[in-house]
Amino acid sequence: MKIFIFILLISLSLFAKDMTSSELYGQVMLIEEEVEFLLDHYKVVHHHHKDGEKVTHISIELKPRHVWQKTYEIMIKINILRNRFGLETIEPVNTTPVLNLNPDMVYGQTQRILTELNIFKMREGVVSPVFKQQSFKEKRPLDVFDALYHVSVLLDELNGAQIPLSFSYGETLRIYDDITSVLQRLNVEDNTIPEIKNLSATPTNMLNNGILLLEKIKQLQILAGIAVVDFSQFKKDEAKERDVFEISEMVLAELQTIKAFVGIKIITPAATQYEGKTAAEVNQLMSWNLRKLNLIQSLKKGGK
Repeated sequence: MKIFIFILLISLSLFAKDMTSSELYGQVMLIEEEVEFLLDHYKVVHHHHKDGEKVTHISIELKPRHVWQKTYEIMIKINILRNRFGLETIEPVNTTPVLNLNPDMVYGQTQRILTELNIFKMREGVVSPVFKQQSFKEKRPLDVFDALYHVSVLLDELNGAQIPLSFSYGETLRIYDDITSVLQRLNVEDNTIPEIKNLSATPTNMLNNGILLLEKIKQLQILAGIAVVDFSQFKKDEAKERDVFEISEMVLAELQTIKAFVGIKIITPAATQYEGKTAAEVNQLMSWNLRKLNLIQSLKKGGK
């Protein structure tokens, strides 16, 4: 019996394979069809292509960790949809910090998204056709990210508004916790305090602070020998609330590599849900995070 089980495990491992970006892209197209069906079902006017937004969000080469973080954003927006219809909040899945996230993790997230959408339809008595997955070739992580960006905007339309700044505040607090854990691991003394609130802060101010955080993380990644990404294309002259949430997610994705390098295995807790948070409060916390991160001048593997 033991020999049979051993042979079975070996056989399964021979057929195991990593998910390709083309396969993941096909999964995202299924998600898009599901969301577009809900838009039609609830008679929501589709503005995504009419307001000048492009399906292609950016053109830089991203990593699977950024794609995964985009799926996390979509799970947050599905919760907003659930709450609108009086359904319970489902805490999104988080992962252990790693230097290089396996694309299979993204596949797991696309399956969760499809499952949550099906559960939503079942709970609301929505009957939809069964969509068939299409085949694609030569897709990159960037293509999957841009397709997810499109889905994320569609969910904003389905929810009737862009993701509130209060949700960005919750994500910025997660950044605060991650940076604090890195400082503690490196035995870096933190005497920083938040700056005075900028009552005229705008989403553009918050986006710019997020870009500065990413630039500082990039410097640390270079010190650690971690492959870096240039986020300059995320800059905008006039940012929107959804851009603030997105840049927060990119910061979280990049911080996981720093946490992994210094030996932190603690999963970043899910965000606490807040209400009524202002641009001034989110911007104050974002700039405080930057001051804290700037305390790190060197990195040591394992934090020793």
